[in-house]
Amino acid sequence: MTDGDTITVLDGDKTQHKIRVAGIDAPEKAQPFGQRSKASMSTLVFGKDVEVVAGKHDRYGRTVGKVLVADPSCQSSTCAKTLDAGHALITMGLAWWYRKYAREQSASDANLYELAENEAQAKRVGLWADAHPSPPWDWRHTSHR
Repeated sequence: MTDGDTITVLDGDKTQHKIRVAGIDAPEKAQPFGQRSKASMSTLVFGKDVEVVAGKHDRYGRTVGKVLVADPSCQSSTCAKTLDAGHALITMGLAWWYRKYAREQSASDANLYELAENEAQAKRVGLWADAHPSPPWDWRHTSHR
């Protein structure tokens, strides 16, 4: 896992696939909250069965998709994959809703992501505790690299 919005999954044939989590942009590793974002995504998906609802491939060849996993409170291996990992990261204040790509989401997902970001911001959780959090799309274009 490179950061909070990119994961690697193994399919049934043990083939690795890089997945760019749709609808979010997480802080870069060296950015404030970058490590927490990455660790939280890892807690959500590492070693678990996930379902990737793919939409496209990005310019880096990664599959872009919504990542669904069973709710962590479910102890059975037959639990439905109903937890949206990207939405969960936004709710924790560890990713931004990536408005630039909102048109690629369903209207209901875009609405849920926007509401989650607004709520995290209002509660000042995660990166929103910072007075002026720098979105990764701005941070990448500065000298922080």
